[in-house]
Amino acid sequence: MQKAIVFIVVAISCLAMVATAAPTGEELRLLFTNWASKHGKTYSPEDIPRRLVAWAANYDFVEQHNQLYAQGLKTFTVGMNKFADLTNEEYRAYLRGYQRQLPRNNATNVYTPRPVQDLPATVDWRNQNAVTGVKDQGQCGSCWSFSATGGMEGAHALSTGNLVSLSEQNLVDCVNSGQYTCDTGGVMQDGFQWVIDNGGIESEDAYPYCTCSGNQCAFDKSQVVATISSYQNVASGDENALQSAAATQPISIAIDASQNSFQLYSGGVYYEPACSSTQLDHGVLIVGYGTDGGSDYWLVKNSWGDSWGLSGYIEMARNQNNNCGIATDASFPTV
Repeated sequence: MQKAIVFIVVAISCLAMVATAAPTGEELRLLFTNWASKHGKTYSPEDIPRRLVAWAANYDFVEQHNQLYAQGLKTFTVGMNKFADLTNEEYRAYLRGYQRQLPRNNATNVYTPRPVQDLPATVDWRNQNAVTGVKDQGQCGSCWSFSATGGMEGAHALSTGNLVSLSEQNLVDCVNSGQYTCDTGGVMQDGFQWVIDNGGIESEDAYPYCTCSGNQCAFDKSQVVATISSYQNVASGDENALQSAAATQPISIAIDASQNSFQLYSGGVYYEPACSSTQLDHGVLIVGYGTDGGSDYWLVKNSWGDSWGLSGYIEMARNQNNNCGIATDASFPTV
């Protein structure tokens, strides 16, 4: 343990020397200890040096990025959230929740949008009781199921006036015969199709989430609380069509969430030039849109708990050439 502590101090001191006005190694070690306590992190003595080096590198990234934000050169901030002890490679492995091979075929079930000039300037479906509370997928690549249930929760609430939290585990266990595991991820539209084919989906309470996969499908049709009749795809890459759809109900989408800036996002309108519009890895839910400080944004619900981002949400750049693939694979269910 003593050797591990010495290694930590030396590693942090080296990082501190290359940063302008950076904290000393001892100050960084104290900051790390306080951060770990706040987030309930515990490590083996052997793992402490590696975790701390990753954390210190992220600390340096956060400091530099937020200095650029203060200078008006970035539109969003980042912070030392619960993923701050992961390297970006480790964080990317944490995602693994969306696996569609693009380009997507838009030949069927394509949504017909309304003209942009006919749409409201701002939409937030949370204000219409069409969005459940923020959930947490944990260390399982099941984001696609959270995106799919979010879309169905919204459609069901707007149709019936009854907002019900739907079961992600129902989808993880049953869609594609349970082959969409925590390691492989899945596709939102396949979740919609399974619910259509099987006559509905159970509630979160009846079929609770377990942060696991490989279970036998335990779907009980007598416990169904919501049904859908079909789903529609939004024309790939068309943000005007996506705005029209999002003015109608919450929309399931896939994005590139691989960047360090997304990992540590804390607020503001997220625009990331390094994002891909085709290499997508994460399923999320658009629950509205608007403008913040002159920057158009999509209001996106994530599934990483309410300690990430804006209490579990992120404002993603809108009308910025499909940044991060926000409009590449969007779809929504109909009741």
